[in-house]
Parts: sequence; C-alpha cells; structure tokens
Amino acid sequence: MQKRRFGRTGLEVPVLTYGGGWVGGFIIRADVEAREAVLNRALDAGIDWIDTAAAYGNGASETVLGQWLPKVPKERRPRISTKFNIDTSAPDFAGQVERSVAASLERLRLDRVPLLILHNRIVDEASPDRNSRSLSPKEVLGKGGVADIMDGLRAKGLCDWIGLTGLGDAKALHTVIDSGRFDVAQIYYNLLNPTAMGSAGPKWNSTDFDGLLQHCAAKDVGTMGIRIFAAGHLATTERHGREMPITANSESAAEEVRAKAALEVLGSAHGRPAQAALRFGLACPLLSTIEVGIGEAWHLDEALDAVRLGPLPGPAIAALERLRETHPAFRS
Repeated sequence: MQKRRFGRTGLEVPVLTYGGGWVGGFIIRADVEAREAVLNRALDAGIDWIDTAAAYGNGASETVLGQWLPKVPKERRPRISTKFNIDTSAPDFAGQVERSVAASLERLRLDRVPLLILHNRIVDEASPDRNSRSLSPKEVLGKGGVADIMDGLRAKGLCDWIGLTGLGDAKALHTVIDSGRFDVAQIYYNLLNPTAMGSAGPKWNSTDFDGLLQHCAAKDVGTMGIRIFAAGHLATTERHGREMPITANSESAAEEVRAKAALEVLGSAHGRPAQAALRFGLACPLLSTIEVGIGEAWHLDEALDAVRLGPLPGPAIAALERLRETHPAFRS
C-alpha cells in the first residue's frame, strides 16, 4: 500500500482509508463474520486507517469497530479517526462535544484517538443554509469556540490532532482553514466535482469549493478525500437508497446524468467505473488519503486493484475537464 505524507502531522498514511460511514455501510449492515473478514483483509492490504463517526448508524460503526479492535494484535491495530456533531440550537457546545467524544471512545473501547474531527458544516453567518447542524467561522474560531474546545480535548490527551469536515460555504471554509487552527480536513473531491482543486468558473451548477485544497496546502493541512464515488453514482448504476446528497444539486437524478456522461468519455480503457473514479482521486497531488466506502465485500478488491493500476493518466483527466466545461449536466 502506497503511503503519503499527512500534512503537518508528520504521519505517513495509506493512500486508501477505510470509510466506516453509512453510504458504503458494509460494516454496519453485515454480520460479524463478514464485516470482520473485510476489515482484516483491508488491514492485511496495508489500509491501517479507519474513519468513523458518532453519527454513522447512530454509533453502530464505532460499536462494530470497538468489538473488532481487541481481536487484532496491538502492533497491527489500525489508527482510528472519529467525528462529532454539535446541535447549534442547544446550549453548552463544550458539554456537547465532551459527551459525544466520551461516548465515541466508550463504543470504540479506546482511551484516545489520533485524530478527532468536527463533523458540522461550516457556513457564512448570513447563509440561507444555516441550521442546527451548521457552524459559522466565528463559532469555530472565536474565543471559547469549537477550535478551543477541541484543543482542550487534545490537552487532556484524548487526541493528537484535530480536523474538520470541509462541507458548507467555500468562503467560510477558506477562512477556517486559513486560520491554521486545524491539522486535517476532509475534502469533497471526485471526477464529477473536483472544484476543491480550483474554481469551477461561470455557470457551474453544483457546490464550488473554489480551490479549498490549495488553502489546505498553504497551511500544510493533511487531507482526506471523501465521496470519491459520488455516493455510488460513479461505481454502479444500482441505487441502494443511502446516496444522501451533501452538495448542491447532487440528488440522484442529477448525478446519474453527470456520471453517465463522464463514464462514457472514459470508456473501458481505465478499468471498471469504480476503479476509474478512484484513479482520478489518486492523480490528485494534494490529497493525502482517499476514503473508500465499502458497500459489498468485493468493493475492497475493486479499490485495491485501482491502486495497482495507478493514477488516471493526464489525457483522460483532460477529457473529463473538457466535458465539465461544456456539458449541460455540469453548467446552467
């Protein structure tokens, strides 16, 4: 398994991270034997980082990992990152975070994790998307804000590094990353929406992350690519009902049209659809690792084969760029 530098943490991480979320969801849905077999195979292949969250299956993902980890010899155990959400309609942000992290560690049967991640979206103060699951830069960076709360947990020895989920408004996300307060960011990036590498330009009809990865690079922030398969639309035409759009205008109907157009451009020369999608991510020099959600056991083999094939070649990436510039599925 190839390794990459994880920003200023100084850690080396595998190019693939096992994503323990609901969209892939295998370890949440499968029986004990099947899920542990997949986790063991991932570990054997060199995937020694697993990302989970309190929200994944309402704690089920963390519980499953907590049952499996003691069965793995200490020297082989993977590193775990987990996430928490804050209900901004309720008081006592610090208490919410502390209780959530304590419950996560209990489910994981761990005393600490190397990386703790804020799961809330970050949006502008006056954004129409403000709700009880979003935070403003001021709430994150201000005195006594979320960054201070997370630093307090780090000082207590509950984590080594702190991170954020890079969803929300581009300007707000840039502000938080540019502050230098966070060590790691999870970045939405796939061949249908690679705008974290640079602005999409005029008439783009989905979320434009406006070069968020460049801001991360400037602050030496480690990066974890998320949604590399666009909630499964780049992996299969079969819908499982767990697609959960997390960017603008990315409901299944819209993503299906985009995915069909992109995969037609790529053809079969670059592997199966999921492999081509993952190879696109591997070609990004600013991603430290890519989270792969496993929906079925064989999806792990697809991912490992993609790593063996290597990054998507330049001409294929250029063809995709031309498609996004001209196809009406991507621009209004």
